[in-house]
Amino acid sequence: MKKRNALLFVLGLALASPASAQWTGYDTSRTISGILGIARQSIESAERKKEMEILARQKLEFEQSYKDAMNEAKAFENEEKWEEALEKYEEAAKLNCQYEYSEQRILSQKITSLYVKSGREEDGPSILNNAKTILPDYSAYRYVKENPVFTNKKKAAGITICRVACSDKETRIEMEVEAFSSNMYCSIQGTTYIKGNKGGKLGLESLENVTLEPARTYIPWPYQKLRFALIFPPLTEEAKEFELIFPKTAWQFKDIKCK
Repeated sequence: MKKRNALLFVLGLALASPASAQWTGYDTSRTISGILGIARQSIESAERKKEMEILARQKLEFEQSYKDAMNEAKAFENEEKWEEALEKYEEAAKLNCQYEYSEQRILSQKITSLYVKSGREEDGPSILNNAKTILPDYSAYRYVKENPVFTNKKKAAGITICRVACSDKETRIEMEVEAFSSNMYCSIQGTTYIKGNKGGKLGLESLENVTLEPARTYIPWPYQKLRFALIFPPLTEEAKEFELIFPKTAWQFKDIKCK
């Protein structure tokens, strides 16, 4: 009904357009196109308003369910029933991601800690294995730099380089990506490469705690961080900096120091 009324409104305006010797077919076409654009925006605005009203009603409807899940989770946690507490916190997190009842960052941290307390590091998400990508000893590398300075012209959000380690055997790059939505995934292209300022492209040899496309490594909740390592062949000793390129993505890291 709203769409029909909008269409009648458009036709009415078109018929009401002033007749003139200077008025051309191009003017008519441009006027009708502009009127149709206004009508389309009006319809889209009404649809967005309706969606927001539905979301607001749903938020009120599920608010008690969220509060119940949080209260039960806290009760189980106080009783050191980690599995039950984890289940309830994840139930609350699902509702919170959809309706934003409270601070998701705190919920995500709580869920991560409960995976550890319940002894589920191995069968839990890959974020629980982040520590495995940090070597106990880097003395075999001739160059090691934590949080290296780099240029990322495409401004890829939520991803950073945590450490670069160069040796005569390999170039190791440890990275971290933070999720901004639930069930966000990370997947590394097999065509990913590095290129030093002295030498050509060097292709990816192996990776840790992340999967190669088309497989996906999921990060369950917003604000959780997945740490992974990419292993490439060694850069030449003459190289002072290099690029890390994930083709056809915003992940384009340049001017990374390696000396």
